[in-house]
Amino acid sequence: MTELSKSGAAVGEPTSTSPAPTSFLEVRDLKVHFPTDDGLVKSVDGLSFTLEKGKTLGIVGESGSGKSVTSLGIMGLHTAGQYGKRKAQISGEIWLDGTELLSADPDEVRKLRGREMSMIFQDPLSALHPYYTIGQQIVEAYRIHHNVDKKTAKKRAVEMLDRVGIPQPDKRVDNYPHEFSGGMRQRAMIAMSLVNNPELLIADEPTTALDVTVQAQILDLIRDLQKEFGSAVIIITHDLGVVAELADDILVMYGGRCVERGPADKVFYEPRHPYTWGLLGSMPRLDREQQERLIPVKGSPPSLINVPSGCAFNPRCPYADVPKDNVTRTVRPELTEVGSQHWAACHMTQEQRERIWTEEIAPKL
Repeated sequence: MTELSKSGAAVGEPTSTSPAPTSFLEVRDLKVHFPTDDGLVKSVDGLSFTLEKGKTLGIVGESGSGKSVTSLGIMGLHTAGQYGKRKAQISGEIWLDGTELLSADPDEVRKLRGREMSMIFQDPLSALHPYYTIGQQIVEAYRIHHNVDKKTAKKRAVEMLDRVGIPQPDKRVDNYPHEFSGGMRQRAMIAMSLVNNPELLIADEPTTALDVTVQAQILDLIRDLQKEFGSAVIIITHDLGVVAELADDILVMYGGRCVERGPADKVFYEPRHPYTWGLLGSMPRLDREQQERLIPVKGSPPSLINVPSGCAFNPRCPYADVPKDNVTRTVRPELTEVGSQHWAACHMTQEQRERIWTEEIAPKL
């Protein structure tokens, strides 16, 4: 991933003067805010990243950090509905293979959705329609983008169900979602997402509520299908263990912003943000004997209506007082490069973070 400069445009201001994208997917200074009676919910507040074809980006963070809102923004699903009487306020830029999605006509984005970009939703039982068979839903997704008859489309649906490991796909294609187990519903959702060979696949918590054996099968399936189709993949999860071997790059979100991003091996073995340390400390290890209890991140995620001033993580950070002059509570840190293709947003100096990680954090993990 490469560092992106902000466009400098105000909310709602056209950004057509921005330089042309150089990556397959580029998200630039994305902001997604929701007006409510209690105030403005800043679900995503200035997020930038890039992704190449054939690569996997893992977006991790606690519930409420802005992960799923980011994915829905990329898919163009926020503008389709209203929240009460108020629409979502979206600004920034999302470039997909040279097309800027936020300024594009909604009909054009709708044509791209499903064919060029697709999404595996968090809960397949809610995402799949209960009144239509699995086959009917895959057929519909295929025929929207291809001028074929129902027989041809159903043959394609059976083929995709077979590819994702559904037994007896020619018979199960006529089953309803409630007749599938949780793991099989997720496989059917993956089949529907890949039926049009999309170039971008977003998987939002694809292993939620599945047992660990099925989780591993689903993740292996996504990896194998990515190699087959050459898609760019975004895996959204709160569990670093899910992306440990799957992701090429990792983006850590907190309070609607990116606090760390970089190559997966750097984020796992040389993390440079206290929040990332907390996520790693709360993750069980099976490759070594656990000497101490897991260390949870103390406190609760911040309200996205009243995000703490300064560093949003400062109320929960055990090292908030390390930087001088109370800067942690008054100045919001920006992403700075801490290594090759590795960025973190923290007021502590590089030397302070390296010392704390080496002497205090790493020995306990």
